[in-house]
Amino acid sequence: MSGTGSRSRVVTRTARAADLPAVLALVRQHRADAHAEDVLAGHTRLNAAASGFRRLLDDPGHRVVLAVLPGPNAAAPGASGEVAVGLAVLGLDPLSLVLGNPQVTVDTFVVHREHRRQGAGVLLLAAAASYAEESDASYVVAAVGGHEAERQRFFARMGFAPLTTRRIVTVESLTRSLASWQRRGLPVPAPRRPAAARRRPMARGLSA
Repeated sequence: MSGTGSRSRVVTRTARAADLPAVLALVRQHRADAHAEDVLAGHTRLNAAASGFRRLLDDPGHRVVLAVLPGPNAAAPGASGEVAVGLAVLGLDPLSLVLGNPQVTVDTFVVHREHRRQGAGVLLLAAAASYAEESDASYVVAAVGGHEAERQRFFARMGFAPLTTRRIVTVESLTRSLASWQRRGLPVPAPRRPAAARRRPMARGLSA
């Protein structure tokens, strides 16, 4: 897979196993921009990361796409020196497959800070659209943090509408919360009713 942009020399291609260092660097930037602490820190075990990356590349339900700037001698046989400037991890939502309405997810989307506004983000979304067409998917769903204003504006300009709110918790924190509820002998809290339902007046009985 490859694409070209009219505003720069950036192209996209499917990631390879040798791209792991570039992918990790971009993911670290993505996590830093999202203020996600302690994720893929500098002490990442490269052996474990490489194994997981290979599994991801071999997974037919995912595609890892890189936006790269070709090296100065890209036309020469065996030339290298390209620079990875963007990353998108595409997948197929499992539940959408069960329901017979496939959706492509963009779970990680990042463009290097020094290479933004050069068409890399548009090319990565073009790769997502191509993946959706290959998968007979009708929708592309992107995960964007509520505080990531720049990404929010970009996806809004590209026609993405708000869909849902995602919350995150560490397993350790969730385990503590569950244990606290159990110690107090309280049931797990039920979801709150919508405000409209709580305000609905009770029906009056009919007089005989």
